Amino acid sequence: MPHVVNTEQEQAWNGYEGAHWARNQERWDAVNEGFNEPLLTAAAIGERHHVLDIGCGAGCTTRLAARRAVNGRALGLDLSAPMLERARESARHEGLPNVAFEQGDAQVHPFEPATFDAVISRFGVMFFADPHAAFANIATALRPGGRLAFVCGADAERNEWLQAVMELRAFLPLGTFGAPERSGAPTGPGMFSLADPDATRAMLSAAGFEHITATHVEAYGSWGKDADEAAGFLLGSGPGRHLTEQVGAEERDAARRALTDTLRTHEENGAVRLRGTGWLVTADRPR
Repeated sequence: MPHVVNTEQEQAWNGYEGAHWARNQERWDAVNEGFNEPLLTAAAIGERHHVLDIGCGAGCTTRLAARRAVNGRALGLDLSAPMLERARESARHEGLPNVAFEQGDAQVHPFEPATFDAVISRFGVMFFADPHAAFANIATALRPGGRLAFVCGADAERNEWLQAVMELRAFLPLGTFGAPERSGAPTGPGMFSLADPDATRAMLSAAGFEHITATHVEAYGSWGKDADEAAGFLLGSGPGRHLTEQVGAEERDAARRALTDTLRTHEENGAVRLRGTGWLVTADRPR
């Protein structure tokens, strides 16, 4: 394993959470696929570009970037060994010769300076222990004039999957689960650590970026073929498992039934579709 300073996240994504995402690659891609086109368009990937995908997970966005950079290459970087193994399998299956994956911590990874034309991330940049160090390091990997584009979590109250889980307070110890802090600075690692666009702009500016924009984006994702399947998937994810492990079997069963009832209102044409929201952030490295 390469040098890692973000050890808590490294442990999580090489444990249950990473294994769950790797096993359920296609389902997680169906949840987030609505953000792919806005992200890749914002990154302005050319056919000869070299693209870096931060927090690439099982590699969906890396492979999509490689298809756009048909005469270039795409590199996915992630902490999670099980997810990277799945990413490599998918790339081999799709016959993509211009894509590769590396295990590493973006905060300290020894990027070759000025190598990439574009850096992208789909919900992979919210988990840095030190986001200031991470984005400063990422900036060194971009060539002058290169583009950073990422989607990060925004508006917990407009994320329908999260609101469905928050209705389970009678059964699960939710506490402040899913509640973003807006303290004027990026918070610790988590879904909404970059939810304050002003703080994110300031941080990227300090890291050496310019022409920084943050645009609100929404997309509907498919969480399962019906409410019962979607409820099981949500409660079987890392955060869901963490919550259900803290209660007994009776409370777990009651939470599952309640969540299933809530999700029935979102069943549509053989799928449970829930709205997600994010900030689409772009920034350039000065020429």
